[in-house]
Amino acid sequence: MSAADAVKLVQSGDRLHWPCVSAAPEALIRALVERAPELQNVHITHLYTEGYADYVLPQYAGTFQLDSFFIGGNVRKATQAGYADYIPCSLSDTAKMIEEGYQPVDGVFVMVSEPDDEGYVSLGTSVDCTLAAIRTARYVVAQVNRYMPYCHGDARIPVSKITAFVRHDVPLIEAEFPALSEQDIAIGKHAAALIPDGATLQIGIGNIPNAVLAQLTSHQHLGIHSEMFSDGVLPLIESGVIDGSRKKLDVGVHVATFLKGTRRLYDFVDHNPSVHIDDVAYTNNPAVIASNPKVVALNSAIQIDLTGQVCADSIGTTMFSGSGGQLDFMLGAGASEGGIPIVAMPSITGKGVSKIVPTLAEGAGVVTPRTVVHWVVTEFGAVNLYGKPLKERARLLTSIAHPSAREALEKAAYDRFCKKSF
Repeated sequence: MSAADAVKLVQSGDRLHWPCVSAAPEALIRALVERAPELQNVHITHLYTEGYADYVLPQYAGTFQLDSFFIGGNVRKATQAGYADYIPCSLSDTAKMIEEGYQPVDGVFVMVSEPDDEGYVSLGTSVDCTLAAIRTARYVVAQVNRYMPYCHGDARIPVSKITAFVRHDVPLIEAEFPALSEQDIAIGKHAAALIPDGATLQIGIGNIPNAVLAQLTSHQHLGIHSEMFSDGVLPLIESGVIDGSRKKLDVGVHVATFLKGTRRLYDFVDHNPSVHIDDVAYTNNPAVIASNPKVVALNSAIQIDLTGQVCADSIGTTMFSGSGGQLDFMLGAGASEGGIPIVAMPSITGKGVSKIVPTLAEGAGVVTPRTVVHWVVTEFGAVNLYGKPLKERARLLTSIAHPSAREALEKAAYDRFCKKSF
């Protein structure tokens, strides 16, 4: 049926969910927004999406309310202005929140592949917590898109789960990859030096992950169990560096819960049985993550204080993104045999402000507590905070801070930890 007819399933007061990144079904979302004059109090949940998101505009207040599990750039200003909201969570908990009724779902919009001969479609590049939503919703509307790759794993669902189908073919949104800077390359070299042969990688998208991957061409028998991955892994898979042979779980299979990349990535995963896109309750479960040996979790930060507290979701009190799966993988890697949790980031912002600070900005969220942090990497080196007392942590972090910030950090550490009266 048409998108306009399909979204008539939505009634005022319904709670909707759709998948993340480039799998958000834009044709259905646009048709929903066009129905705005007929609707009230429709709640929406999703992770980070890209593309069209007019449902958060001020004129739709009272009609649509977004409560996102992670704040993407297309809804950031609206969230910061109060027209949308954020649900604090680790991504491993999102499916539970839906299934146990903390965030109930009445309807699901999805984008799917062409159906196969066995009566299945694929959710393609994003499963995240959408399976939980499908299991509990009254109706599921699917945008069938011939450009959506057919992915294996939990992404395969029977057509019997779909209430209404809408045909709308459109190429998926693709990622852009700027050239690596000297700073990126330096961070990549320091982080890559920590990664042993046979490691299982959690690595995302962006210049720092790509810089790390570029340094792994001489490694052997790496694997992937990640929240997501992108084009940066493809040369390593094609050359045999990443083969998944040393994993104990999903041996030989590259596992993620969503993907973001270019058409090259989407073509690679299409009908590729060595790639599984699985439920976030599985991919991000710290116990599952820890089942593989030598898990390397690579994450970033907005700020780190001198004790090792990591803020990765807000700038002071202003929400910027979300907790995501950082804590899931930091805990999982820390519990993995030979695991290596890493926080890798530039030492300063583009405006020259140190990202290593005496104390986090007022109101900043602690995504990864200091008890969990191990390795911290900047372009100036790598230090391991695990098992270190506070004074030693401050000294180590100062040693990899930008030179322009070190004197102030040394003074702050002395005032905090040494200059005390009894």
